[in-house]
Amino acid sequence: MNPYIEILRPGNAVMGAISIILVALIDKTLSIPVILAMITVFFETAAGNVINDYFDYNIDLINKPERPIPSGRISLKNGRNYAYFLFTAGTVCGFLISYLTNNWIPFIIVLIADVILYLYAYKLKYTPLIGNLAVGFMTGFGFVFGGFSINNPNIVMISLYLGFFAFVMTTARELAKDIEDIEGDKADGARTLPILIGAKIPAILSAILIVIDSALCPILYFNHIFGFYYLIVIAIAVILFLYSAFLIIKSQDKVTAAKVSKYLKIGMLIAFVAFVAGSF
Repeated sequence: MNPYIEILRPGNAVMGAISIILVALIDKTLSIPVILAMITVFFETAAGNVINDYFDYNIDLINKPERPIPSGRISLKNGRNYAYFLFTAGTVCGFLISYLTNNWIPFIIVLIADVILYLYAYKLKYTPLIGNLAVGFMTGFGFVFGGFSINNPNIVMISLYLGFFAFVMTTARELAKDIEDIEGDKADGARTLPILIGAKIPAILSAILIVIDSALCPILYFNHIFGFYYLIVIAIAVILFLYSAFLIIKSQDKVTAAKVSKYLKIGMLIAFVAFVAGSF
């Protein structure tokens, strides 16, 4: 794969854009602002991935040496400039959305996202728990951005629901990833929660967040946001979520933490499918 595509982590960027598609499906609408919102989230997510790899160069030499920058396929300077280009592209798209809808909240959200994504890569990721919350917040922010881009008060409220669920589960996954990356983070002098207090408490916190989110999932059905098909599909995700919580409580070794991170990601993808199924 071309390193300039690989560094975007296009799968993650597309997942971000899917949040807009899901909100649009709920509203059963497709417009230029919605399409621009998808492109915006793709650019912003990709920019966050690239700037993160730029600042994570030393850590990735240990944890992920095959990535484009530590492997030498992209220079540090080119990686930084590439990130700046993607941030600019996302911000321009956000401006166009606000101009077309005469609603400047989407543009403000993009500007806030630019700042948080950069600060996360530069500093926040090294701040215990705050870095995890920042990633969760940005994931949930995608749904909220979609709601405001559609500019429908009812959809805005629904997007806040979805954003909260994404925030909680992503934060849980980030805690598991910190446990997985202890070795490389220690070598780079990072101060993640597992390094400071050990892996057990972050594992328990991750499991609690997973259980809370799993328990709250049916609310979207009982509040008539999604239909019966949502309940069927989300049950599969909930089973995977709860199994992940069990695993991370049982063991906090690197292999288990990696499995939990993977399972939670798969579970979130299934949850996205549940959102789509529940919209019909």
